[in-house]
Amino acid sequence: MTPAKTQLVLVTGPSGAGRSTAIHALEDIGFETIDNLPMRLVPRLLDGGAERPLALGIDARTRDFSAAGLLQLIDELAARGDTELTLLYLDCRRDVLLRRYSETRRRHPLAPAESPETGVARELDLLGAIRDRADTLIDTSDLNVHELKAEVARWIAPESRTGLALTIQSFSYKRGLPRAIDMVFDCRFLANPYWVPGLRAFDGRDAQVAAHVRADPRFEGFFDRVVDMTRFLLPAFVAEGKAHLAIAFGCTGGQHRSVVLAETLAKTLAEDGQQVSIRHRELEGRATEESRA
Repeated sequence: MTPAKTQLVLVTGPSGAGRSTAIHALEDIGFETIDNLPMRLVPRLLDGGAERPLALGIDARTRDFSAAGLLQLIDELAARGDTELTLLYLDCRRDVLLRRYSETRRRHPLAPAESPETGVARELDLLGAIRDRADTLIDTSDLNVHELKAEVARWIAPESRTGLALTIQSFSYKRGLPRAIDMVFDCRFLANPYWVPGLRAFDGRDAQVAAHVRADPRFEGFFDRVVDMTRFLLPAFVAEGKAHLAIAFGCTGGQHRSVVLAETLAKTLAEDGQQVSIRHRELEGRATEESRA
């Protein structure tokens, strides 16, 4: 009997694109994971045999990293008869990488004494040929941690999924629709707490703001219909093989009404036993600006 091949996933991509999150996601679904293993040791690791699938994180911070060296390693691993190789590349837009570095104030590994812009540009240029060789490419620009984990599981180990991961978020129409959204609901017709002086400074997570929005006679009928439709559609999405569903509520400023709806729906679906995460785009942006100030 021919021995089973070792499933090996090489995880790479620019610094800040989410490699550590992807490694943790693979570990959660049963992979043995090693981050920043020197590339010269990878063949030796495989020669020792593996009882579980392997996921190795390799990027510019790896000790003996070079683009040519990684391409050569990919060719060597692909030629092995005992290994089933997948190159997972985590991509990300340049502006998002720069924003992430500015938020964390970390130095870029390829430009420790220079600006993050220099490091990002240098690394993206270095990884271009590797990106072209990717078996699976995930753009993480608009994904949060939960969404990225769901995408990794969907592409690498779809049989490991335990259910549909839901993201409920709020946003402001002034800044446009969020990307990668499946269902959008406009709640600008509801009573706006912004026009109540005592409520304007708070957001939709505040009990007084939530009570004001829910007091609108149209709230209950609208919310009940949203819940009914969501519960009706979830089994259909699961049957279709969808791993992640994103639902968004929009209002004028993204601070009050949409936040109330997102929080209320997330709580309702969580009580149904669904796996739910919440994101408030404008509140997150405001918190980032305040921390910078």
